[in-house]
Amino acid sequence: MTWLITGGAGYIGAHVARAMLDAGEGAVVYDDLSTGIAERVPRDVPLEVGSTLDGERLARVIRGHGVTGVVHLAAKKQVGESVEQPLRYYRENVEGLRTLLGAVTDAGVPSFVFSSSAAVYGMPDVVLVTEDTPCAPMSPYGETKLAGEWLVRATGRATGLSTASLRYFNVAGAAAPALADTGVFNLVPMVFEKLTEGSAPRVFGADYPTPDGTCVRDYIHVVDLAEAHVATARRLREAPGTDLTLNIGRGEGVSVREMIDRITAHTGHTLSPVVVDRRPGDPARVVASADRAATELGWKARHGVDEMIASAWEGWMHHHPAR
Repeated sequence: MTWLITGGAGYIGAHVARAMLDAGEGAVVYDDLSTGIAERVPRDVPLEVGSTLDGERLARVIRGHGVTGVVHLAAKKQVGESVEQPLRYYRENVEGLRTLLGAVTDAGVPSFVFSSSAAVYGMPDVVLVTEDTPCAPMSPYGETKLAGEWLVRATGRATGLSTASLRYFNVAGAAAPALADTGVFNLVPMVFEKLTEGSAPRVFGADYPTPDGTCVRDYIHVVDLAEAHVATARRLREAPGTDLTLNIGRGEGVSVREMIDRITAHTGHTLSPVVVDRRPGDPARVVASADRAATELGWKARHGVDEMIASAWEGWMHHHPAR
């Protein structure tokens, strides 16, 4: 099969493209390069530059490359920015998805994997979040992901398209330094940035109802996430008419304070974190139940937190050599 990977020049997308190649699958990347980096795309993978809002271009790319499946990762994904620019987020994330699905169904492409997010859950008051936990997103970003799931599922039911929505938890690490996350929006790179500046890492609130008072999250290595996409792609190919919604996490919680302690231990920095005010909307604990993914895909995360930190740090130093 040939898989069209939208957003395939991004941090996660480039890892998915590489994993597809390693698994013997064909791939083509479609990316507008607004945040993606062309050099991340594997040499053997064609790169088509374009927007998911451009239905005519999508149709030409799908036909021209004989696309038989789509992994849709292209989206705007910053929670705070989505609050400030909801119209932009709904246009890019929902209208872009609608346009892509139109091109996919018109071309008769049989399989579609959608990049969703744990942000669809909002502030769940449970020890482990299952796929049946009620969804109550707290930002326009989370709303667009939930609306995307609905649209993907409805399209599958109406047309016979095999679909899967993968709800990512907190992604970290890198398969190679050049593929590392270059953004500073998630905890690990945020801590790296502070440490290399000689500043204390920040903890947003230390009075949560958790063992050490800081938020608890589920972290997954980007390599494991990419392999989950390969397993999902194979499942859709082997079982036409499939409709899956799956958490992609490790099922283990790590607090913000513990993560910072592990990072400082690995990097050799001794700066102690400072506690600042909570950020609005941060839930105390969001940890995945990954049982359904194991059952449906035969997939389970293999990499631990220390591996994530080590590979992410190597990537950070690769992209910030002057620091």
